[in-house]
Amino acid sequence: MSKQKENPKGTKMIGILLLFLLAICSNIFLIYNILLLGPIETGLRAILIAVFVLIDLIFLLKVRLKMKKKNRKAKLLTGLLLFYFLLNLALSLGIMYVYGTISGMNKKTVTYTSSLVVLKESNVEKIQDVKNLKIGMLKDKDSIEGYQLAKKIIQEQNLEEKNEILSSDSYLSLLQSLYIKEVDAVFVPKNYVDMFRSTTGFEEIGTDTKIIYSKSKKMLKKETSSYETASTNKSLENPFTVLLMGVDSEQEGIEGVAANGDALILVTFNPKTLNATMLSIPRDSYVPISCFPNKVENKITHAAAYGTDCMMKTIENYFDVTIDYYAKINFKGIVSLVDTLGGIDVEVPANLCTDNSNREGQVCIQEGLQHLSGEQALVLARNRKQLANGDLDRGLNQQVVLQGIVNQIKSLRNVGQLMDVIQTISNNFDTNFTTDQILSFYNIAKDLLKRNLDREDGNLINIQQLYLQGTGQTILNEYIATTMMLWNYVPNKESRNDVVTAMKQNLEIEDIEIDKTFSFSINEPYEIPTIGYGPYKRSYTYTLLPDFTGDTQATASSYAASHGIKVVFKQGGSCKSGIVCSQNYGAGKRVDLIGSVTLTIGSADTDSSVKEKENKNDTKEEESKKEESEEEEIPVEPEEEVEDQESFPTE
Repeated sequence: MSKQKENPKGTKMIGILLLFLLAICSNIFLIYNILLLGPIETGLRAILIAVFVLIDLIFLLKVRLKMKKKNRKAKLLTGLLLFYFLLNLALSLGIMYVYGTISGMNKKTVTYTSSLVVLKESNVEKIQDVKNLKIGMLKDKDSIEGYQLAKKIIQEQNLEEKNEILSSDSYLSLLQSLYIKEVDAVFVPKNYVDMFRSTTGFEEIGTDTKIIYSKSKKMLKKETSSYETASTNKSLENPFTVLLMGVDSEQEGIEGVAANGDALILVTFNPKTLNATMLSIPRDSYVPISCFPNKVENKITHAAAYGTDCMMKTIENYFDVTIDYYAKINFKGIVSLVDTLGGIDVEVPANLCTDNSNREGQVCIQEGLQHLSGEQALVLARNRKQLANGDLDRGLNQQVVLQGIVNQIKSLRNVGQLMDVIQTISNNFDTNFTTDQILSFYNIAKDLLKRNLDREDGNLINIQQLYLQGTGQTILNEYIATTMMLWNYVPNKESRNDVVTAMKQNLEIEDIEIDKTFSFSINEPYEIPTIGYGPYKRSYTYTLLPDFTGDTQATASSYAASHGIKVVFKQGGSCKSGIVCSQNYGAGKRVDLIGSVTLTIGSADTDSSVKEKENKNDTKEEESKKEESEEEEIPVEPEEEVEDQESFPTE
């Protein structure tokens, strides 16, 4: 009878012991998760862990006492252990969710996708229809999408047996060949529409073409990019640089290796002074492209098609600063982010209208101080056609949107809203910041909020806007497409130097020169000057080779001598005697890239093959001057003129 009475008590003790072990294990798991938060409130977390250890010891003591002597508090102890277990579990799951979401901002893998594309009018609908065609692909064997995956598709589908495979230097030349029907199909990245629809001549590429086959390959980013691990151990307590790259996609999320290069913002941040510089790099900036043969100059946006490394190295080389981190941001994700924040307050420079995030219908915003929703903020960030200086003004507006988002963070009032913001960013963001480095921003944010506690109307971060001034010039696009003339934005050398100096000073690479003089008018509000805006006395452009065909030998010789062009004349052309029949380099080519130009002079008695150029012999110099005057100098201020304009190649 006595044994039967003792069994329930023994069962209770086993239950208490099991519950105690579960509670201790859950607490150890919680402490592990707390330790994952690395740089966040180190002292506070140490105190919290000590409290949990103390609670564990108290429970251990209570359980031991319960085992040694009988008391009536078994139910209370059981309830406390159960509550402690559930509390540990809930806190652990919460921290795991936050940590996992933040960790997801650094996508460990990247998906490469190569697509076989044909014109919309083509009868080819599927890969099995690809027969007796000319197929274009990149010749660069290091390109995963343009060569390696394309080669894999060719081998798997036996395309080489029944088709002619041609190679090209660039995606843009492939697409141009497709448009003029020199080839029937081309291999390009899957997101080629987003990448090239803002390029002149390919505005309707989404409706002009169709994908008939795609192949994807997922790879670890650290295996494909030297930048993924270059700054892994760098502390955010020291100044650093970040390149923000926009992805203007119709879908949320970050997919693929290449951004489209339409939004490039180079940021330097000094956590010691809490000051930042922000430079929007015009997409048409004519600079040396690091991954092109001999680093030939081209539009900087074209580097984006060849991946993050190409873009980052190009910007590093041109601005002479090391880029520590990058962040790719999907423009469509900005809509969700701004809406999650409850909108942003910004100064809209003009009445603007742009299609919505789905590119369906229009959304309009009004000039002046406005509270913008997500779709309205996208109008300000995306619109360039209605702006006086086009892409340059759009870059400044993108900075305004980012500033508005940063400022709005001060309005967050609860954990739920904060988690929604973090989740939205994670979905539409990719970076090489490590999770610990992202968590380190907590300390930066705390310092910023502390400094701005009494500044409700002030900017959360002191941002110095930088501006890369330049001159528009149409230049023969030799690498991308040998017959294409493209408008480029040739940066002003002095502006570039001022911008570089400002960035290096904020990074503490160069000492800040203190301006000992200061002037202002009491009748006008003081405005912080935009570094790089000028005015500058000189604009930097290139001397370009003209079209000499149809000119007399004397006219061509005179023009060449006055413009520093070395000319070699060759007899034997089929046009009229004494007239230039042809030239070995195309018009628009940079003179500094050629040693001399060979002009073939006609020897025939008839002028039937001569290219007619109305009054060209008398107006050659006038046309040259007119071309120079039509070059777009940005910024343009109606009341001021650019003096002493000369032609100088950028360095």
